[in-house]
Amino acid sequence: MVLLKMKFTQQKRVRLAQGLWLLSWLAVMCGAFIFLLGVYLKSELLRRAQVMDNTEIHVVPNILMMVGLASIGTNWVASRVCQDSLDVSRFPRWKIPLLGWFAVAALLCLLLLAVVVLSYALQGRLEESLKVGLRNGIRFYKDTDVPGRCFQKETIDRLQMEFRCCGNNNFKDWFEVQWVSNRYLDFTSKDVKDRIRSNVDGRYLLDGVPFSCCNPASPRPCLRYHLTDNTAHYNYDYQSEDLNLYPRGCRQALIDYYMDLMNSTGPGVLSVILIQMSVFVSLRYLQTAVEGAMALEDPEGESEGYVLEKGVKETFEEVKAKFLDMLKFAQVGATTDEAADAEKGDDTTEKAASPSPAS
Repeated sequence: MVLLKMKFTQQKRVRLAQGLWLLSWLAVMCGAFIFLLGVYLKSELLRRAQVMDNTEIHVVPNILMMVGLASIGTNWVASRVCQDSLDVSRFPRWKIPLLGWFAVAALLCLLLLAVVVLSYALQGRLEESLKVGLRNGIRFYKDTDVPGRCFQKETIDRLQMEFRCCGNNNFKDWFEVQWVSNRYLDFTSKDVKDRIRSNVDGRYLLDGVPFSCCNPASPRPCLRYHLTDNTAHYNYDYQSEDLNLYPRGCRQALIDYYMDLMNSTGPGVLSVILIQMSVFVSLRYLQTAVEGAMALEDPEGESEGYVLEKGVKETFEEVKAKFLDMLKFAQVGATTDEAADAEKGDDTTEKAASPSPAS
């Protein structure tokens, strides 16, 4: 049973080819959009690679860039097919390449769907990656003279100012690490000695935060040190006072940013899938209609176009049978080669074992 059969006159085939040519170039621009979207997302992830523990999330922009480039190429080919569809001498050369084209186009749509699914599936991995990465970033904040960590302080400061956040979960994360380098501590000071001695690990801990945690929108001058000491500041209450710091942790800020970025790609990617499927179906109609007219030896006559020559189930079974036959042929070929090699080896062994006439 032919699936979605339609009648096409010469005029309808021309209009279909013209409309498909425009749709193909629209799909080319959509492919460029997908590629640029992947590049932007990739660059945003690389910018903050120092605060990420793994790179699994990079699979999303990698697929977007790959699919974008492939979409540009496949839809450019579709536009060329449209130009040659009404030329009897040029269209037959596309008969075999179009089989590969349909396979690639279907794979592109599946990969784009995979991007949408992965964007939601990797949310948990992104959160865990940022949790560990930011924790290490805060811990190595002071290591400005250690190779490989020289720019960690700059990265964290820029991150907190750009995303208006402080610490991993909140500003109290800075109380648990020594974020001031020893080279800037006066070890002759009694306060420094007392703080180091009071800590089991010998670290200089204080109830303060870096300058990048200060909220410039606050009317009060920023309070950075002695945040838990009510007597250290005038008219100050630790439990109720607005600390003039960003209340949100950087992990949540980054998760919201990246998830909003990836979620916003969803409608765009789905739109590209619809356009790609439209090109797929339209080109299939054009191919079958033109081939039908050529088979009737009447390029200007009426012909039939369809999506599948048989039903979906019958087509699936036919493709499955052809695929299994190809596998069997490959296995038989390999077995024949092995048997030939074994037979050749036996002949060589017999010749070596047989006595020579001279002996």
